[in-house]
Amino acid sequence: MAERRSPAAAYTGRFEAASRGEGLRLAELPFLTHVNVRVDPASPAAGDIADVLGVPLPAEPCTAVPAGSGVTVAWLGPDEWLVIAPEGYQPELLRKALGERHGSIVDVSAQRTTLLVAGPRARDLLAHGCALDLHPSVFGPGRCAQTVLARAQVVLLPRQDGFLVLVRSSFAAYLSEWLLDAATEHVT
Repeated sequence: MAERRSPAAAYTGRFEAASRGEGLRLAELPFLTHVNVRVDPASPAAGDIADVLGVPLPAEPCTAVPAGSGVTVAWLGPDEWLVIAPEGYQPELLRKALGERHGSIVDVSAQRTTLLVAGPRARDLLAHGCALDLHPSVFGPGRCAQTVLARAQVVLLPRQDGFLVLVRSSFAAYLSEWLLDAATEHVT
C-alpha cells in the first residue's frame, strides 16, 4: 500500500526554514478532517446536528465557532457549514443526526489541505495577496471567509496566533510557493 502524502508535504523543510525568524511561521497541518454540512438552519435536522457538534450552527455570516476537541464549525453560506476537525474525526454521527431528512453531510477532506500562517507578520504576508481587511478588529478569531489569496480560492480562518488557510489540494503547491516567496521580506 502506498504511503499517504499530504498535498504540501514537499514544502515541510522550506516552511521550517522560512519560520526560523521571530515574525512568521509557515506549516502545513495535514490530514485535518473537513466535513461539508448542508441543511436548512431552521429545520429540526439542524438542531440535531448542532446537538452532535455541541454548538449551534453559526447563523451569522462569516463566523466560526469552536465546538470542543479541536473541532471548529465555519459558516460558508445561509445553509452551508464546514466542520474542521482533527484527523480521524468520524462524520457518521452527523449523518445519523441528519437521517433521511433533506440535507447532506459530505466528507471533503481529500479536497483540500490546511496551511498555517502564524506569527506577528502573518497579517502583513497575507495582505499581499488578499483583498480582505485582515485587521483583528474586523477579521479576528471567530470569523471566517471564503476568499481569494494570490488568485487561489481559499477558506480563511483567523486564530489567536495567525490564520488557517484551507486550500484545494490541486492548488497547495502553487499557494505554498507563493507564501514562501511573499515571506522572504518578512523573515527576520
